[in-house]
Amino acid sequence: MYKILTHNKISVKGLDKFSRDKYEVASEIGHPDAIMLRSHKLTPEAIADSVTAIGRAGAGVNNIPVDDCTERGVVVFNAPGANANAVKELVIAGLLLSGRDILGGIKYVKEEGPGLTEDELHKLVENGKKQYGGAELAGKTLGVVGLGAIGSLVAETGLMLGMKVLGLDPALSVEAAWRLSRDVERVENMQTLLSKSDYVSLHLPVLEATRNLINKELTESFKPGSVLLNFSREKLVDTQALVAALDSGKLRSYISDFPMPEFLGRKDVIQMPHLGASTAEAEENCAIMIADQLIDFLENGNIKNSVNFPNTSLERSGLCRLAIINKNVPKMLGQILSVLADRDQNVADMINKSRGEIAYNLIDIEREPTNGLIDEIKAIDGVISARVV
Repeated sequence: MYKILTHNKISVKGLDKFSRDKYEVASEIGHPDAIMLRSHKLTPEAIADSVTAIGRAGAGVNNIPVDDCTERGVVVFNAPGANANAVKELVIAGLLLSGRDILGGIKYVKEEGPGLTEDELHKLVENGKKQYGGAELAGKTLGVVGLGAIGSLVAETGLMLGMKVLGLDPALSVEAAWRLSRDVERVENMQTLLSKSDYVSLHLPVLEATRNLINKELTESFKPGSVLLNFSREKLVDTQALVAALDSGKLRSYISDFPMPEFLGRKDVIQMPHLGASTAEAEENCAIMIADQLIDFLENGNIKNSVNFPNTSLERSGLCRLAIINKNVPKMLGQILSVLADRDQNVADMINKSRGEIAYNLIDIEREPTNGLIDEIKAIDGVISARVV
């Protein structure tokens, strides 16, 4: 019986993936095999020694101590793309809100309209609507920075709205490239994209290379009067640099899903309370994806969509499977196979993958492991964990 510890409210559709005859799922449970969470802040001390995997029902893993997990041999999964449509729709809403003063117009009618007759309300609307005008998106240029699951959807929708779309992603994967429309014009650097775009939408993870990506120096490259949209991560922008760019008029508006005190009360900033993935569909999709990944890992040892381990998949071909995590150093695999050979274990099939300083092995053997086999493998210097799957 596998034990799954949950934090936050996880969609029932995701939890229902765990069959009751194989899994025990609860928010309080001893010696869990895996943890499933959303935004709960997880500390290293809160991760029991029994935990082999953590599933984040979302894309970001800033609330999980990933480096510590890697050292301990804990696989961290996320759900890239599961909430992509939800975020895309909010980005498009941000584009529309920044193109015209829709919020100001709504507030005007709400505050000035009560108590008026139909004729008076009509006159009010006609006299006041001019101050809430704007510009259409069609014909404008949208720059999309990061062309992954969300960015590619935003780019595609921009094209549908009649916009010219520029794209920048130095780490564009083959899968993402196939997904991207040929009508998206790829540019080589941020300066070029910013100088040509009326609207710029950020869709990047926070890494050392992307932290404060939009800084004082780069704001100088913005096309005068342009709009910046950030529905990715707050740490991608230098707040003080944006304040200066807005004050100078270099930026016309900043639309963000990550409220900051410095922007409160500004008419040129729209801040939303982190609504990007807050839809029933997105929460269900993320929970289902994470549940499927945890089940495949616990029952078969396969890894898909891990942020700290290599994607690894192997069809079963032996009677028993070993899942072994070790440091990515020379001669490790040879030592493991020597232990199996010494115990007359024939290898039916295997796969070895590495990522950075970590390596992962799935080894199918033709007989049940003899007593002490796992302990002998664990005793090898450099082996982090080993289990029978």
